[in-house]
Amino acid sequence: MQFKWRKRGLVFSENEMPSWAVGGALTPTPIVIDEERVRVFCGFRDSEGISRIGYVDLSALDPRQILGVSQTPVLDVGRPGCFDDNGVILGDVVRGPDGQFRMYYVGFQLVKNAKFLAFTGLATSTDCEVFTRVSEAPVLDRSDGANMIRAIHSARFEDGEWRVWYAAGDGWEKIGGTDYPQYNIWHTSSEDGVNFGSSGELCVDNQGSEYRIGRPSVYLWDDKYVMFYTKGSKSGLDYFPGVAFSENGVVWQRQDSRLGLALGENGEFDSRHLCYPRMFTIKGKTWSVYNGNDMGKEGFGLMELID
Repeated sequence: MQFKWRKRGLVFSENEMPSWAVGGALTPTPIVIDEERVRVFCGFRDSEGISRIGYVDLSALDPRQILGVSQTPVLDVGRPGCFDDNGVILGDVVRGPDGQFRMYYVGFQLVKNAKFLAFTGLATSTDCEVFTRVSEAPVLDRSDGANMIRAIHSARFEDGEWRVWYAAGDGWEKIGGTDYPQYNIWHTSSEDGVNFGSSGELCVDNQGSEYRIGRPSVYLWDDKYVMFYTKGSKSGLDYFPGVAFSENGVVWQRQDSRLGLALGENGEFDSRHLCYPRMFTIKGKTWSVYNGNDMGKEGFGLMELID
């Protein structure tokens, strides 16, 4: 399978930020609401760089057209002292078998002896407008080998159980005097999607000079699993997606050359970084939203799958 894309440019920019945010549209995550709207959830930052989750509605007829932006956060930061008191980002948003919307989100907390901690929370909604936490505690917490990061980024309900793919991190890579998180991609499952064990299965690991590979986005395509992810190397300069394929969702083969993407021209919003692609299909077409330079500082872009 070889992907071929047509970029449609920066769709949501910092000029269109909601009044309660000042910049960024981190990890854009789309879900088709109905035949008219695609809702793209993002992490919007405040003046201190703390992210809260809101959304941008795109037209199903032409996803380059913005229909609206959330007037308040759909998920705010957690209570002081909780695992998500210093910011929340996506995660994944999916419809469960009961018809409820589930938002798996990543909560950040600052601690004295590490740059941050990042674990997974769960919130639910009946209307995809207001989300309520299932618990103030993480549903995917630290474990051996994942003491700093255990962050779900893709969830699927299959054969009566919840399968999730997550980033697991246990240390830091110092580049240019700054600590960056080290992580790779794992899989685990749960009957209720709330109670997960402490163990998982390694799916996709770093190669060569890479020190982080994460934000897995998993799809079932023609009876084969496809995963997009984003990887960074120790040079500190590149941050770019890759793709892997699997028969069972656990054992994966990386084939990054099949992704069919390239950085934008000088001066474009994705000229230095391209990251976090996440697909959706509507009106017979498949699209992907994604972030560009500096992890979405300028907003998010759109591209159309043409082959």
